[in-house]
Amino acid sequence: MSRRICIVTAVHGPSARFLPDAYTSLCAQELPDGWDWHWLVQEDGESDAVAPYVPADERVTFRQGRPGGPGVARMMALAHADGPYVKVLDADDQLPPGTLARDLAALEADPGIGWATSRALDLLPDGRTVGFPGDPEPGPIERGAVTDHWAAHDYRAQVHPATLCVRRDLLLAVGGWMALPASEDTGLLLALNSVSRGWFSPEVGLLYRKWEGQATGQAAHGDAVEREARMAVVAARARVLEGLGWRYPLSRTRS
Repeated sequence: MSRRICIVTAVHGPSARFLPDAYTSLCAQELPDGWDWHWLVQEDGESDAVAPYVPADERVTFRQGRPGGPGVARMMALAHADGPYVKVLDADDQLPPGTLARDLAALEADPGIGWATSRALDLLPDGRTVGFPGDPEPGPIERGAVTDHWAAHDYRAQVHPATLCVRRDLLLAVGGWMALPASEDTGLLLALNSVSRGWFSPEVGLLYRKWEGQATGQAAHGDAVEREARMAVVAARARVLEGLGWRYPLSRTRS
């Protein structure tokens, strides 16, 4: 498998106009010698609204498919991932310089670390940025720590799932993003933390755009009945994985 970080982006018509900003942030990334990135942009649907915003770059692959939500789009993009690491980048977000290099350094340095996250800032419409309180200590995140914090803080994790960079084999092993109308990335984060140690970088690794069309800002996202159902199944998967006793990486013994 090539020495490549695959960036997976789900996009639909309203968010397509932000793709050039995401691309600019990718082009500003510097990777160690011998490494490169491959941007897998997957439209959640088959419209004519997205393609005009996709950069003409051999490092960018654009595909379309029937709509199923961002989790489905990411999973379809994952089918074409051709490197050992998968990085999440939502279409309306940006990666500050140095983000991919820090993720790669953390994962390459310790095979016992399955995934990496970093500090995130909200990017407001006027260009200002706002931070989040409660970041964890820099360095390793032990198994179960994210799920415990999430359960004790009204379903809010101490790390942002949109900052994930994960080993491709681990991502596949836990089943990828959950089949939910929202919180599919939180479900993945908790599943990963149930079976593997992670890493937190205190440097800003994501500019999370706030705008009127984003899915998390819509009224349906806050529906109490749906939210409780989403959180229940997210928690159930995490606890079942934890209870199975399977850990990443697997310890291999010779017969």
